Amino acid sequence: MRPGGEHVHPTQEDAVVRALSEGVGGPMGTRGAGHRWWTPVRVVLLVTAVCFALGMVQKQSCFEDTWGDGQQRYAHMCYSDLPYLYTGRGMVERAWPYTQDEEVRDRYEVMEYPVGISYWAWGTAWVAQAADHLGLPDLTERAQQPVDSLFGTPEVQSEIRWYVVVNALGLAAVALLTAWFLARTHRRRPWDAMAYAASPALALTALVNWDLLAVVLVAAATWAWSRDKPVLTGVLIGLGTATKLYPLFLLGGVLVVCLRDKRLRDFLLAAAAAAAAWVAADLPAYLSGPEQWRVFWSFNSERAADLGSIWLVVQQATDTAISAHTINVASWLFFGAWCLGVLVLGLRAPETPRLAQLAFLVVAGFLLVNKVYSPQYVLWLLPLAVLARPRWRDQLVWQAGEVLYFASVWWYLGEYLAPAGGGDAGFYWVAILLRMACELYLVGIVVRDVLRPRHDPVREAVVAAPPPSRAPAPAAG
Repeated sequence: MRPGGEHVHPTQEDAVVRALSEGVGGPMGTRGAGHRWWTPVRVVLLVTAVCFALGMVQKQSCFEDTWGDGQQRYAHMCYSDLPYLYTGRGMVERAWPYTQDEEVRDRYEVMEYPVGISYWAWGTAWVAQAADHLGLPDLTERAQQPVDSLFGTPEVQSEIRWYVVVNALGLAAVALLTAWFLARTHRRRPWDAMAYAASPALALTALVNWDLLAVVLVAAATWAWSRDKPVLTGVLIGLGTATKLYPLFLLGGVLVVCLRDKRLRDFLLAAAAAAAAWVAADLPAYLSGPEQWRVFWSFNSERAADLGSIWLVVQQATDTAISAHTINVASWLFFGAWCLGVLVLGLRAPETPRLAQLAFLVVAGFLLVNKVYSPQYVLWLLPLAVLARPRWRDQLVWQAGEVLYFASVWWYLGEYLAPAGGGDAGFYWVAILLRMACELYLVGIVVRDVLRPRHDPVREAVVAAPPPSRAPAPAAG
């Protein structure tokens, strides 16, 4: 029995947490029993709520003037896509994102996101308008106004604030659900989720866009896999892929685990369930507007080097234009080779790697060469990182790079990093490279844990726990 019950306590095994605990009484003792009501999961949920609330406060200055100050959103680092997409993509007129109505399409751009985010953005627009007006407003007069003028009208400004509030409350619930799944993935290690709950990356980026909708499905998929539920795992991966593309990469990790443990049937079940869930989620959008549904795919293929990418650094540093086609080919070749490397690593490892480790490595490889790295993309890695390497030192090193990049990208957009004599903002390149270096540091640590399982903090707890009924215990999670 571990101190404090059957749970592995971080003050007993994590040097950083142990050192910090000295200020509040020291590590958990051999007779420590904890609190009956304040269980680890409840503490994790409370910290998540506080962290998310701090993130809402951080956006307060932009909220007060409804994101109308073009420089404040960068100087205070409180930018969010939500208010601008509310008017820019037709949510202000409750337009179905995949409508083929010519008047709507002449007025508004098509949502460039997968269907899961589009559905959520559209649904919360209805809720926001109903909450603001105590009923749905008549849009006849609004439809006659130029789109460019809508953002500044008092009625729409009020709706935008309600839209942000409704989304913040919804995403707060999603963040709490994510924390619950992470805390429950490894039965004896609920405290691992604290690195997510107290993450500065979560506080700073949760309200930039709707990426948390995919994050919760990824966390749920890792939980379902740890409970030996391949069909549910596949459904969650499919729904996640319908919300953001990257959850699809979890199937690669599932494949490696199943090849190692001779569970090919489980992989086929998961893959079939993922495909069925993805089709079911996309079908309403495709049937109502196939051309609009394709915009997400064409938008990403035609996109050139953008914020945060290594391609932008190369392009600006060498003063050379790199075509979207060249970036597409090079990045997919690199990512394909990276995935092959993860496959070989997983198959040659001394013990079956955990799903979180494999999924983290695959998603990290994708982000390293992606054409854009928006600040909120750190959320893609966050739940996988805290499960793959639950050590505070390594989490702090990685997230330090992410926080530096978060500040740098807004100052870059606000032109605060531009040299006085003109030219490119070299510090922004440094911030991108440092972020990538911190990410590669964590990749290296996870690879070492796979090759030398004795370094994996989770391995001992997973082996000691009762094994699932159908899968070897080391493969869980």
